[in-house]
Amino acid sequence: MTPQTKPAAKRERLPLHWKMAIGFIAGLLLGLVAHYAGGADAAWVQWLTEWVTQPVGTLFLRLIFMLVLPLLFSALVVGVAEMGDIHALGRIGWKTLGLTVLVSGIAVVLGLVLVNWLQPGAGVDPGVAQQLLSEGAERAQAIVSGSRDAPQGLNLLLSIVPDNVVGAAASNGILAVMFFALMVGVGLVLTDSPATRTLLRGIEGLFEVSMVLIGLVIKLAPYAVFCFMFNLAALFGWELLARLGAYVGVVLLALAIHMFVVYSVFLRVLAGKSPLHFFRGIQEAMVMAFSTASSNATLPTALHVAEAELRLPSKVSRFVLTVGATANQNGTALFEGVTVLFLAQFFGIELSLVQQATVMFVCILGGIGTAGVPAGSLPVVALICGMVGVPPEGIGLILGVDRLLDMCRTTINVTGDLMIATVVSTGETDDPAVAVEVP
Repeated sequence: MTPQTKPAAKRERLPLHWKMAIGFIAGLLLGLVAHYAGGADAAWVQWLTEWVTQPVGTLFLRLIFMLVLPLLFSALVVGVAEMGDIHALGRIGWKTLGLTVLVSGIAVVLGLVLVNWLQPGAGVDPGVAQQLLSEGAERAQAIVSGSRDAPQGLNLLLSIVPDNVVGAAASNGILAVMFFALMVGVGLVLTDSPATRTLLRGIEGLFEVSMVLIGLVIKLAPYAVFCFMFNLAALFGWELLARLGAYVGVVLLALAIHMFVVYSVFLRVLAGKSPLHFFRGIQEAMVMAFSTASSNATLPTALHVAEAELRLPSKVSRFVLTVGATANQNGTALFEGVTVLFLAQFFGIELSLVQQATVMFVCILGGIGTAGVPAGSLPVVALICGMVGVPPEGIGLILGVDRLLDMCRTTINVTGDLMIATVVSTGETDDPAVAVEVP
């Protein structure tokens, strides 16, 4: 008998963020070569972008848009439904919800103020930006033209409540779909019956399927990043690097201020706790969040830290952290607001105060409906861009640096969950008579 050969050891796969980094660098370098060797008007550059790189990027975006509505609807319904029985949760549930909305609102306002002040995307030649739009552009043109017909003022507020949710979804009315999802989530919380539990399980199944499909699409991101960066670098040259560096700097500055200033104020004023002691105690969870870029993957570590290091009542920490892994994504909300305004500045699109208020509102809701997994906020960014007339193709600008920003904003998200758990725990005990059942 021929002796069996040992199976070859499986080579460890390269992590996705490294693949995206390789695609980013390769696309950037080759695009710069094309920019300075032939220029955007060269026939071979136009052929390559029109028939190869642009179709690949467009396909990636279409896949994202195909999945974004079912993902956001199911995530938002499940996130609200996980609040549990509102009457039984009482003050803990409402305090958690109120703090989540308040902290997310502060995060988004902080991001919008900084990006309006520092203008990281301003100064790009409008003609060059329009040239970029004309390449991909059928969807972008439809979005821009559709934004002119979008309701304004009071009509915008009234349009949040849909008269036909199917029609709202078909016309990309994300605010109306989110409102409907919130109502469904509240209805599931207030109605406990076999039928509603079955419905919730079905929506959870939709969420899980959407997450799996989004994960498959995200695996195509390195190729899309290469194509996006090749197109952008071929048009903009070195100017692109300066704009991208300014964008990353503004995001990191906003995240740092939110974590070390805003969180510290909440801890000191509302909980009477030492911020230094708090940050020292949660180091393990912060490192895990930064490494995995996933709030869901960090949840077990966060639960351990809350009870072992911060000594929080388990009935509070388990509820707040479980819900917060989905519903309290204030770092993500901040990132989404900064990114949308950066892309608006990059493409020379002036957003009114009403439009910026809309961005803020959707970012707060998006922080509840965004999946706590790597790159979970990218579909939301693309969708918000479409709402306010900013070309969603622009997300190709930030895909290459998104891994670093994702790691940073996930750290903010997990830290925010633990901060809210600390504040809500003030005055609470682990008395079994008032224990809250974790959903």
